[in-house]
Amino acid sequence: MTDLPLSPESSTVDVGGQLPTVLAAGALCWRIRKKQLWVLLIHRPRYDDWSWPKGKHDPGETIPETAVREVWEEAGVKVTLGIPLPSIDYPVAAGLKRVYYWAAELEDQKPQPDGKEADDVLWCTVERARELLSNPTDIEPLDALENAHRAKLLDSWTLLVLRHAKAKPRSSWTRAEGDRPLAATGQRQAAAVKRLLMAWQPDRVVSSPWLRCVATISPYLKASKSKVKLLEALTEASHRRKPGKVQATVEGLFDKRKAVVLCTHRPVLPTVFKQLGAHMNSALRSALPVQDPYLSPGEVLVCQVVGDRVISVERFRPFED
Repeated sequence: MTDLPLSPESSTVDVGGQLPTVLAAGALCWRIRKKQLWVLLIHRPRYDDWSWPKGKHDPGETIPETAVREVWEEAGVKVTLGIPLPSIDYPVAAGLKRVYYWAAELEDQKPQPDGKEADDVLWCTVERARELLSNPTDIEPLDALENAHRAKLLDSWTLLVLRHAKAKPRSSWTRAEGDRPLAATGQRQAAAVKRLLMAWQPDRVVSSPWLRCVATISPYLKASKSKVKLLEALTEASHRRKPGKVQATVEGLFDKRKAVVLCTHRPVLPTVFKQLGAHMNSALRSALPVQDPYLSPGEVLVCQVVGDRVISVERFRPFED
């Protein structure tokens, strides 16, 4: 869900209601030069065309992971995902193909195509990209990117809300509630959460200090060297007594305006979402989860924020047993 000025609103072709059989993802890498928006194209020797770096989804990964991996494999750059752009649908031999796109700012890295899928890269203006892009559907995410640039929405930061991974059942745990550990499934979910979070690379983690939250974020912390802040206010017990502290914690996430992930418990999520909703328009607020369990264990809600205004909401479940 998004309140971005996307154009067109639905980036699909008429395929008679057919469901996608092939999933793919990529990114529109962008930068600003002399107040102009420039984008990165790749040349594919197999088709002798110019396109966006993208590729097919692999089993076991989420769509955002696909986008980051494919941009690295084809263009040789590591990207952090920004605002979501319209997905596009088009028929292929296997059925219907759906490609998901994100914007990704790229400043200092020098693209290095893999030589197989892509043998050349080109930075160019939006106008030049429209002339070079071989597939007409590739224009649609470009239009959305340009519209977001004009509306000053490309310079966003990411706020992620994570429900801890699956813990051992309360009924089988007789010790302190804060010490209840992850189940075996939860440990696998935590590893998957780590891979998913790398698509946005938050350098701050704010979490409940209870073990099941700490264990959920630990793989990401080890992989990213991000800073972590453990807050008692995010525990279930503190939330029952003083929910206002959770609201204050969420509000504080907007102060630094840098990518951050908040990890907490299912009973705390309604208060978190209520406070997030204060930074959204009514359409986005209606996209927030309102029914228990709000998020599944290990599920992530991703908000793109400009200043202190949330402009898009996405949800991803990185692992299901």
